[in-house]
Amino acid sequence: MNYLSFNGAMRARFGTKVYRLSLQSGCTCPNRDGTIGTGGCTFCSEGGSGEFAAPFLPVADQIAAARKRVDAKIPNSIAPGDRRYIAYFQSYTNTYGDPERLRRLYSEALEHPQIVALDLGTRPDCLPPEMLQMLRDLRAQYGKPIWIELGLQTIHERTAKSIRRGYDLAAFEDTYRRLKEPFPGSATAGPGCDPPGFEVIVHVILGLPGETREDMLETVRYLSHLTPTLDGIKLQLLHILKGTELAREYAADPFPLFTLDSYSDLVVDCLKLLPPETVVHRVTGDAPKRLLIEPQWSADKKRVLNTLMKKIREA
Repeated sequence: MNYLSFNGAMRARFGTKVYRLSLQSGCTCPNRDGTIGTGGCTFCSEGGSGEFAAPFLPVADQIAAARKRVDAKIPNSIAPGDRRYIAYFQSYTNTYGDPERLRRLYSEALEHPQIVALDLGTRPDCLPPEMLQMLRDLRAQYGKPIWIELGLQTIHERTAKSIRRGYDLAAFEDTYRRLKEPFPGSATAGPGCDPPGFEVIVHVILGLPGETREDMLETVRYLSHLTPTLDGIKLQLLHILKGTELAREYAADPFPLFTLDSYSDLVVDCLKLLPPETVVHRVTGDAPKRLLIEPQWSADKKRVLNTLMKKIREA
């Protein structure tokens, strides 16, 4: 089965393998600071899904620390000066706060000569007009792609309420439309051109409590029919992590979990639904072993990826 992998898309776009550097912006989340809630989404850890990020330091120091970890995995045949990275602000909500503070922070990342793109994890309800304008200005100033990652997780309102997501599907749809509006003076998208609006990557969690296999496929099917076409998707296996509300719910009333085989089969069916131009950034996900409760099989990353790739090749 053919699909557009992240590595393949990055090699075609930048001419080399590109590595993500997990960084922190110092933002919090409206679902944690009392604006719409205080406990966060039920699955979200105290680290705001950024357990692998560099400590919150000046951006140049964060980049240096993250590179040290990532470079250990890069072949020595690629000289340090030839390596290319994405500045990935992952934890919490990275468009929630003072736009001017964030402008300075993200400018520092974009100024780094080996950073080829800025990647911001956020929520659809945290992208007001002034924040979008600030990000448009940054893209115009630095000429580098800016990706917006939206944590949708599911299209089903009953699930969204049960996980305390804090916004409805209409909010996602409105934000997606605004993100994809062409920038003033932008060229028509095509080979060698950046898309006329922001590039959007959507997160989907597979295995949320109460959802059937068809519910999960329905979420991916919905995303596959978005207009304009979705730029990227991350398929994330549900992890039950220590200290989360989800962990407490699972301890009180365990719900069914995927096996490796059943999860791999579902991923294959999800990939079959996607448009060929949608980049698949992730087909599973990592969780810190010290926090992982279930599924324990997901801790064996090599086995998981080998199984997934075998199923995909055979499909």
